[in-house]
This record gives sequence, C-alpha cells and structure tokens, in this order.
Amino acid sequence: MKESEIHSDVILIGAGIMSATLGTFLKKLEPEWKIKIFERMDRVTAESSEAWNNAGTGHSAFCELNYTPEQEDGTINIDKAIKIAASFETSKEFWSTLVEESIIADPSKMIRRIPHMSFVWGDKNTEYLRKRHEALSQHHLFSDMVFSDKYSEITAWMPLVMQGRNDSEKLAATRMDIGTDVNFGALSRAMFTYLENANDVELKLHHEVEDIKRLENGHWELEIKNLDTGKTHRYTSKFVFIGAGGGSLPLLEKSDIPEGRGYGGFPISGKWLVCNKPELIEQHFAKVYGKASVGSPPMSVPHLDTRIIDGKKALLFGPYAGFSTKFLKHGSYMDLPLSIKWNNIWPLISAGVHNIPLTKYLIEQVTQSPEDRLEALHEYMPTAQIDDWELMDAGQRVQVIKKDEDEGGILEFGTEVVYAHDGSLATLLGASPGASTSVSIMIDLLKKCFPGLEATEKWQHELKRLIPSYGRSLAHDATLAHATRERTSELLQLTHTAALA
Repeated sequence: MKESEIHSDVILIGAGIMSATLGTFLKKLEPEWKIKIFERMDRVTAESSEAWNNAGTGHSAFCELNYTPEQEDGTINIDKAIKIAASFETSKEFWSTLVEESIIADPSKMIRRIPHMSFVWGDKNTEYLRKRHEALSQHHLFSDMVFSDKYSEITAWMPLVMQGRNDSEKLAATRMDIGTDVNFGALSRAMFTYLENANDVELKLHHEVEDIKRLENGHWELEIKNLDTGKTHRYTSKFVFIGAGGGSLPLLEKSDIPEGRGYGGFPISGKWLVCNKPELIEQHFAKVYGKASVGSPPMSVPHLDTRIIDGKKALLFGPYAGFSTKFLKHGSYMDLPLSIKWNNIWPLISAGVHNIPLTKYLIEQVTQSPEDRLEALHEYMPTAQIDDWELMDAGQRVQVIKKDEDEGGILEFGTEVVYAHDGSLATLLGASPGASTSVSIMIDLLKKCFPGLEATEKWQHELKRLIPSYGRSLAHDATLAHATRERTSELLQLTHTAALA
C-alpha cells in the first residue's frame, strides 16, 4: 500500500457522538480534507452513544441536582448548571441546522420533548430544592421552572411516583416542560451517514488502533489492525482525535504526549431496571431525578426515566453502579491493569485514598440483591413489584483521575479534553454530561487545535451559519437565548409533546 493511499488530513478514533460531531464540523469547514474514521466494533455507536447505554436525558441541568451544589453558607451555586444549559442550547442549534440541511431527516427519531423534574423528600432536601428553584428561576435559561410542595400538584406531574405515599409526607418537586429525551445513537448515525456519503471520508469498522507515535515531521503514524483479516496497516495523519469513550485512556498513553502523563481512569459500570409492564409505562411521562447517595458518583444519580427508543416508549430506573476493570462494555478485564503506568500510579493511589466513600458505595452496589434494588426503586415508586422489571446492563464509564500538586491525584466527574502542545492530537476523557454538550466541546477543540483556521473569515462565516449564536453568549444574552430556543424548538419539532408513531 502506498503512502499516498493511507495519508489523511484527519483521523478520528471511535464512532460515537464525539467523532460524528467533529467529523461533520470538519467536513463542513474543509470539504477537501481527507478524513478517516476507525471503530473497533462492527457498527457505529455500539458503546457509550448507544441509546440503551446512555441516560439520554439531554443534560440541560433542569433536573440534575448534582450540577447545583449547596455551599457551606447555604447558598446554591448555579454556575455549572448555567454553563451546561447554555451548552445544550448550542447543541440544539447545530442539530437544527442539520435538520435544515436534511442530514437529520426526521428529528423525532433522535429528540423528543419530555418534562424534566427533580423530586426530593424530607425537610432538609425540600428546603434545598426550594432554594435551588429560587436561584435558577432568576436566570433566563431556567425562568420557566416551576416549584411545588403540594401533594396534589406533584401527583398530577408524576402519578407513578406518588402512588402509595402518605399525603402528610414532606415532599417537593420542580418541573421544566421544555426538557428533552435524546437518542444519541440515532443522532450519531445520521451524521455518520452524511459523512460516509461525503467525498474523501472513509469509515472503517472492525478496525482496532494498536499503536500511535509521532513522526519527525510532526505528523502521527497509527498502526491499525483489521479485525476481519487480522492484517495491520500503517496510517499517517496531520491531526488525530481520540474519541473512543473508555478506550481513550490507553490510546492517550500510547501517544506518549507529555500532556497526557499522570492521567488515569476509574471504570464504573451501570445497570438499569427496565419496566416490562405496558400499563405502568403509559402512566409515566417524565424524567424524574433525585439526589445521589453520599459518596456515590454523579452518574449514579437515581432517576425514573421515560425514554423513547426507536419510536417506542420505555420506562427505566437506575442506574445501579458497579465496578469492572473493563474500560468499555465490550472491552477486556485487563483494561485497568494495563493502564497503570509509572507516571499515573501515584495519582491512582492518591485518588483511591481520598475516595473511600466511593469505594464503599461501589462494593455495596456490586453486592446488591434483587430485593436491594427493589428497595431503591421503592423510594421513587412505592408500589413497584419486582416481577414488572428486568435488569439490563447499561454503559461503561471511565472517570478521569489526574495529577494534583496538593492531593497527589484527584477523581474528576465530568468531561475533559487532553491536547498535545501543538494541537495535532486531542483526546476526550470522562463521562457525563459529554454527549449533551458535544457541540460546545468540539467548538473548543476547533479553537485549540486549528486556531489559525478558526480565526479566518471562511471558518467564522461557516461556524456562524452552522450555529447562529456562535461568538455570543446564550448564558448572558436573554433575548438571544429566547430567539435561539424558538428556532430550535420549531426545527426539532419540540413546540409540543410529539405523539408516538
């Protein structure tokens, strides 16, 4: 195979929402660039972006209480919630443009309007939710949020949650009617279909990256094995994006960029209880989020969740956390041991020492019986019967562990991009709220990896066409945010709750 046949301008590793988003951006911005996409599975979106592996909430901070922590002085910090809400609006802007261009043919297959609700009980939690509502509702992105501590009103919002409760119980809830359910698998597949049909784009499934190294000319050489034939070929590229979910950390380590040294990963698996009783499924239409247990990771925040997957309504509860040494759902039990290197062993040990409550929580979760899982469900649905629910594996997440001068190592719950100093390689690590904020993450990547191009009139014009609010702040400009929501609600068919086909 000749060098000219295997050289690319861009190589994307992993066929999930991140590579789909970045690939679509780059093909719009530079139509002549040669792009190759490699995926180790035999289909796209087989891991974290798959609907059953992803919470699909359309994380907009409407109902996720871990984004609004209570400070020591009793006030509620809403900074992270505002940032995430604005980022999700940016994602909807980009998706709306893809609808206009028929890249997304039917938006109802990838996004639906479903109310987002928070639900708590007890005096302390009820007061917290009241203060959270007061803080958030003053901001224009959350001005439609409604609070209630009235038994009858909350019952009308979430009848399944309220059945079997005592009307004297101290309860509170908030509701945002403009919440959404997103099928990130369907969304990603629409973008990959566009990319596959574009010139100079090649998607190679069942191909695994075995090694990455920098060449003297600054380009990257990748050894990639065709899992169907067993043959390994070398591919070179000016730019490499590693967006392989839990598989990103080992590939970052193989690249050996100084910026990646000291990073480790802590894998956390998940399971759902999936309702198998149609009459129960029909009684619930909301995403109801509660508060995470002390010491538990944010991804384990319990929720009773209406999902629309492939046009069919489903009801899930969970996720129940667990521990596995796999970094991917379809990975190897050697993933964690092989990721331990001399430059990250101390951060890993330090993070473990500082997160004893998390370790205890995971042990408890792994050893749960069906009765234990039912007890957790009863907090959100008191009348639940175990025979009406089936246990299903959710996705695998790898939380970021990074060096810290004071602590030695810290465990990060979120999404982080590690860049080579010259921007020629970028690696996405972490989990929630990644998929929902994928567009904002990729905009930041474009600025850092292609600063000279991002500043050109050509790129600026195209980025503003793809994202009309580009360069302005949806978090600070209420008029702009309102106009943006009007446009996206119309194009994405979110002006009202869509009926199922």
